[in-house]
This record gives sequence, structure tokens and C-alpha cells, in this order.
Amino acid sequence: MLNQIKIGKSAVETTTLGLGTNKVGGHNLFEGLEDQDGYEVVRTALDSNIKLLDTAYAYGYGRSEEIIGDVIKDYDRSNITIATKAAQDVNLDYKPNNNPEFLTQQIDHALKRLKTDYIDIFYIHFPDETTNKAEAIEALVKARDAGKIKAIGVSNFSLEQIKEANADDVIDVVEDHYSLVHRDAEKELIPYLNEHNITFVPYFPLASGILTGKYAKTDSGKFNQDSQAEFDQIIDAVEKVRGIAESKDATVAQVVLAWYLKNPNLGVVIPGARKAEQVKSNVKATAIELSDQEYHQIDAWFKF
Repeated sequence: MLNQIKIGKSAVETTTLGLGTNKVGGHNLFEGLEDQDGYEVVRTALDSNIKLLDTAYAYGYGRSEEIIGDVIKDYDRSNITIATKAAQDVNLDYKPNNNPEFLTQQIDHALKRLKTDYIDIFYIHFPDETTNKAEAIEALVKARDAGKIKAIGVSNFSLEQIKEANADDVIDVVEDHYSLVHRDAEKELIPYLNEHNITFVPYFPLASGILTGKYAKTDSGKFNQDSQAEFDQIIDAVEKVRGIAESKDATVAQVVLAWYLKNPNLGVVIPGARKAEQVKSNVKATAIELSDQEYHQIDAWFKF
């Protein structure tokens, strides 16, 4: 049984392991994606009792939402948590638009693509440069009050923008970049979220594959790291995790996911998957029990 969590101040409850769906229909983001694989990925997640499906308009310009909408027709909607995001404006060359009228329109469009009458979590995907963030959030409050969405979120906002958006303390969830190798959120963002009962959903938990254990120090050129020395430190830490993984008959990626699931500062972990087998592998992380000592060891290994 997957653990459950309540999202912020909302009534939404979901599993602490979710599915990131940028590789479901995200043809504009990844080469060689097959829609059929996307359908199987979503079905496998739901069949594995993963409740949260994290999508966005930007994933295939609505295609990811359409695939999810097709799949959920065969399932009990009340057992599914749909999180989607919008901000990209076609009329602005896909630049972010936080205008309240635009966001209201995007919620309605997402509902049609998802073939549902409510969205559990709706995020403003990216901030724009001009809209007052409290005014932008007011559009989501009205959508919530109308029953179109259940929880209010923002993604990729700076802490100052989050504070502006949260003037009336209505934000339930923030999604942002965080992993064992990208820990800036620990300094100021996470303390603020904890203080205001805002759930934190980290994206890129496996750091584009670096934390899966399949790369060596000679692979640094495949990633935009600051230096070879920094990449070497990461690989050294990953190799230490491998020792724990082998002792638990698990993969490095599964142990890393287990670390996130044990981290009290994180709400839902949303690793992506291109193939159904990856979903099944990720689910196995929920059965791994890290001791407090192992948890703190891993934490220390990645503090460079």
C-alpha cells in the first residue's frame, strides 16, 4: 500500500509516489516518443495504485493531458489525483502569461483535454514578468470556488513570487526543482513552505538520470555540470549509495527514491517514465525501508 498525504490546506489526498508525465505525449520535449507507450505508462501507474498523475499543457501542447483523459475513463476518477499546469501562451510565442483571464481559460481547456469535470491540483506553470501574483492566484481561487479545481499551486516561482502569490495564504502546493544534487530549496524555500502548510513537490528527482547509477565520471560531457570535479563528487556519492542498494537487492534509483519518500520536507515524488517497466521499478522504491542511519548517511554524502 502506497503512503498517502494531504495536499496543503486542501481536501486533496494522494499517494506520496506519483508519476511525472512529460514523457507521456511530450513529443516537443523528447525524441522518439510513442503514444502507445504513454498510454501503457499511465495505465501501469494506476494499476500499481499510484494516484497522482502530474501533467501540463507544455507536455506535447496538450497531448499528455489528452492521453491521460483517454485512460482515466476506464478507472474510478475518485481514486485519481490529476495535477496539471499552464502558463504558456500560444499568442506570445509560448512565453508565460499569468493574466487571470488567460489562466481561467486554460483551466477550461485543460478540463476538456482531460475529459473530466474537475482538476485536483492546478499550477501556474511559470511566472510571467508583469502580472501581480496575488491577482493571478485569485483566478485559481475563483476556479476552486466554482468546483473546477481543488488545490492551488505554483511552479518555478521564486520565493519572493511565492510570497506575493500567497498574500492570502491560499497556496496549497509548490512544485520546483529539487534533488540530492540540486538542494537550493533547503535554504529558504522549504522552511517557508513548512511554515505555511504548503506541500512541496520536487521535479527532476533523479537529476536527468545522474542519480540512477548508470553513469561514470567519463560521462560528465553529457550533463551541464559546473565542473568535472563537481561531477566526480556526485558519481562518488552515487557509488556509495550503490552499496546500500546492493544490501537491499535494489537499484540505486530505487534507494534514491526511497530517500525522498522518507524525507519529511517532501510531499509527492514524481519520477517520470518512458516505458511501463520504469513505472514498475519506481514503485518498488515504496517497499524499501531506509534506517535513520542510512537516511542521514545518504544526506551527508550529497552535501558537497
